[in-house]
Amino acid sequence: QVQLVESGGGLVQPGGSLRLSCAASGSVYGIDVMGWFRQAPGKQRDMVAVIGSGGSTNYGDSVRGRFTISRDNAKNTVYLQMNSLKPEDTAVYVCNARKSMYPLDFWGKGTLVTVSS
Repeated sequence: QVQLVESGGGLVQPGGSLRLSCAASGSVYGIDVMGWFRQAPGKQRDMVAVIGSGGSTNYGDSVRGRFTISRDNAKNTVYLQMNSLKPEDTAVYVCNARKSMYPLDFWGKGTLVTVSS
């Protein structure tokens, strides 16, 4: 099993920035893709950004150019730098780790990001 623990959520004003972190522990061998998804109240879970073990990235259309995903493979940690935040970015942000060879997906419990004045 893989445990994922997110941190860094909170309340921020529109136009502000936040940095999320997600640390993986447990059976981390074989994790290749890590990423962030988000779910707003009453809406489906959407992909925010994902990053492969080699550093390749993919972003959701609504965050491209504002958010940056990165990872530290030595620390089994993925980060999400969120800039120019908008009220519509308000959601629970959930960390994901994937072992594509099986495939297996692991999920964190999520961290709430609220963008409001």
